[in-house]
Amino acid sequence: MRREEVFARDAYRCVYCGEVFPPEELTVDHVQPRVRGGDRSGGNLVTACGPCNVRKGHRSPAAFLADEPEALRHFRRWARHVWPRHLRAVEEEVARRLAPR
Repeated sequence: MRREEVFARDAYRCVYCGEVFPPEELTVDHVQPRVRGGDRSGGNLVTACGPCNVRKGHRSPAAFLADEPEALRHFRRWARHVWPRHLRAVEEEVARRLAPR
């Protein structure tokens, strides 16, 4: 899936902050990182704004979302096109990270 298609599908909205941006301020983020077996299919890609993608850095989406409750809330609301298996994996990892130790 091409970047422009991902942006249009997500209505040019960053799934992490919930804001709408022009295409030149957006990036594509992999929910399941490619280094962990994620692919380039539409169900593994979400729209992220530049600032959110920089804040996320090289962390997994779940690590980022566990550290940023507002981003987690937005992700749950706006990441509608992510494959259910990836959403489950993110939610499970977030739950593990937020569990008391």
